Amino acid sequence: MRTTHKRFIGGLAATALLALPLTACGSEDETDAPVNGGSSAAAEAPEPVASIDALTGESTAIALDKGFTDALTTLKLTPGVTGDAKLEAGSLIFPITGGNVSVFEPGSVPNYVVGQIQHENSGLSLTAGDTKVELTNFNVDPGVSRVYGDVTVNGKTAVTNAFLFNLNGSTLEPLKTEGSNAILTGTQVEISDVAAPLLNDTFKTDAVKPGLLVGIATITVATS
Repeated sequence: MRTTHKRFIGGLAATALLALPLTACGSEDETDAPVNGGSSAAAEAPEPVASIDALTGESTAIALDKGFTDALTTLKLTPGVTGDAKLEAGSLIFPITGGNVSVFEPGSVPNYVVGQIQHENSGLSLTAGDTKVELTNFNVDPGVSRVYGDVTVNGKTAVTNAFLFNLNGSTLEPLKTEGSNAILTGTQVEISDVAAPLLNDTFKTDAVKPGLLVGIATITVATS
């Protein structure tokens, strides 16, 4: 990426949907008007204030909300992990395996953060009796505040690239840095209106509601 270290960190913050104020990277040249009735939009397409072409390490961790774990207990669902994921001290941890992100000046384009944050070969499992559901290969789309992923039931693919979780960044805390890592915490992870009926149908219940808070996310990204 070709930005200062400060803008680099700011771009990383945006990957976690943090609504940080971004400084303008320039002003419009008011003399650049359309010629012969044509549009100058293409010629004046805004440049990103930060771009990360290849995300590498570290992880996305979700501290499970008590309401979510209580709901699992009521439904007699046992949470677990798949692949490279971990479940430690009440938190699900998914390694970041790739992706990219570009950050634009807010207001310059419809979605000022675009890209994806990938978590391949890891996921969350929910088991009840002989039924095991696995939600894997999470892909965070910061432009629309959604998480997509694949779903299998007892080892068989049910759906791929499904809209599984909403991300609510209204409670995000300020960006922190530790060494060469940028750390953001506070994003609320909620069950989507696509995942809720899928889980209800699979486990023969109606207790999983859209918007159910799964937990609070902490994203740790390597900046070097």
